[in-house]
Amino acid sequence: MQRVLVMGSSGSGKSTFARRLSEMTGIPFVSLDALYWKPGWVESDKAEFGERVAAVVRQPQWVIDGNYTRHGAGELRRQVSDTVIWFDLPRSSCMFGVMKRIASSYGQVRPEMAEGCPEKIDFEFFRYVWTYRRQQRPKLLSYFEGLRADQSLVCFTHRTQANDYLSEIALRQNRASIH
Repeated sequence: MQRVLVMGSSGSGKSTFARRLSEMTGIPFVSLDALYWKPGWVESDKAEFGERVAAVVRQPQWVIDGNYTRHGAGELRRQVSDTVIWFDLPRSSCMFGVMKRIASSYGQVRPEMAEGCPEKIDFEFFRYVWTYRRQQRPKLLSYFEGLRADQSLVCFTHRTQANDYLSEIALRQNRASIH
């Protein structure tokens, strides 16, 4: 596991998971949101964003958090990744995650977000999360169809599975350090 994509709905826990995986493995963490957004929640030019992501993807190791499959070097990321972690959680879990995040960090810039983009209440974003399973999930399923047999796809349908996965990695690392 050297080039890992962490994908799924906003509020699913993918950023927290990606940061923890990065910390455990020493593989650099990259947030697509931080590369995409400019201060004041201004969107990047798609070509410029794609170039920034392509530069990251050329690195030998990364844990990339985010979707942006249609731009942001989506095809390149899929092509060179060795592992895809997919948070396929129910809408209620994701909405709860978004509400919890807003409550705990309202007005602050989260670690995985671009500077000048503080957490806010955004009804358009709520609608995006609410409709994610119906509108965005099919696009991810189509994206995953392009994975090769030598690439791993790991799917979590509950946050506890993600925690168990990280615990298993920690256990393997402990065993390896003993031998």
